[in-house]
Amino acid sequence: MFNRIFSKQNRALLSELVRTDFKLRYQGSALGYAWSLLRPLLLFVILYVVFVKVLKSGGGIPHFPVYLLLGIVIWNFFYEMTVQSLGSIVGRGDLIRKISIPRWIIVFSSSLSAVINLGLNLIVVAIFMLVNRVDLLNTTFLLPLILIEVYVFALGISLFLSAAFVKFRDISYIWEVALQAGFYLTPILYSLSIIHDVTYQKILLLNPMAQSIQDARYSLITHDKLVITTSRIFGGGWYALIPFGVVILVLIGGMAYFKSQADSFAENI
Repeated sequence: MFNRIFSKQNRALLSELVRTDFKLRYQGSALGYAWSLLRPLLLFVILYVVFVKVLKSGGGIPHFPVYLLLGIVIWNFFYEMTVQSLGSIVGRGDLIRKISIPRWIIVFSSSLSAVINLGLNLIVVAIFMLVNRVDLLNTTFLLPLILIEVYVFALGISLFLSAAFVKFRDISYIWEVALQAGFYLTPILYSLSIIHDVTYQKILLLNPMAQSIQDARYSLITHDKLVITTSRIFGGGWYALIPFGVVILVLIGGMAYFKSQADSFAENI
């Protein structure tokens, strides 16, 4: 089955779609691919000045600038992947009507474009780590696993959104509001340690994005006690597994909904 899904023909089509998506994204812009790096960097500079220099929200966390940048990069990956995938099926409507192709390849190609950007942004994070003299930790090897978790979570959401958008165009506005709310509910700009109620900390960490960003910071930047993770706050109990359960359920639900709608894409676009 795996060989059939990733057959030579499907791999060639996927490669072409990824190249096309990446080229079209910055077509006509003066800086082109440089925006892949500049967007998170510019956002980082603005947020760093406002929240660190003005509001003093670092909370004593070691290497807080890198801590902040890594959170922004991971959130931007999630944001970019879901937003681009949302309109991917509708955007490829002409292709779907002309030839018979596996519908999932279109969403998958959009997700891989976001992965490329993530790789470029992580290079910037690595440079910041060198400048800030962040020591290499023995938990660094966990970072790829955490990023895979974010990818799987975003993929499940992307499959659902792309299929739902074919019939319900209002879903884009709903998701935009959800992303804005999620950005502030996720500890990206602030440390969870500023929230003194442990119950609220636990609730926030049930969100897979909050859990993964905190785990990524712990694994890559610092083991400081102010970096609150699910394993620390739940004491290693089964509650710490809830975010991972959410990720699996979202992926299964997204795949099931996408599959149920895929046959009607051509006539509804």
